[in-house]
Amino acid sequence: MINIIVEDRDGEQQPVEIPEDISLSLMEVLKASEYNVLATCGGMALCATCHVQVLEGLDLLPAPADAEMDMLDTLPDAGFDSRLACQIRIDERLNGMIFRIRGDEQ
Repeated sequence: MINIIVEDRDGEQQPVEIPEDISLSLMEVLKASEYNVLATCGGMALCATCHVQVLEGLDLLPAPADAEMDMLDTLPDAGFDSRLACQIRIDERLNGMIFRIRGDEQ
């Protein structure tokens, strides 16, 4: 299992266990785990409503693609540790990482 910590908009942190061989994005896992993530564009990096802040483990992720960077540039609260959850694929590198949900609520 891949174990991550997710911090919601109220600052509450909860562990989330994800099967290793799952072919999903972090956005899909957050939605399946009943986190309130709008994800308007369905994972196409077109809306930034799945914005997360990587509190721990940012250096373990691959660099964001141009489309993701372009969307993050539109967010007034985006920082160096901001990513779009729809662009983070679940794999063993995520084990131990901590994410804070920042995107728009439903």
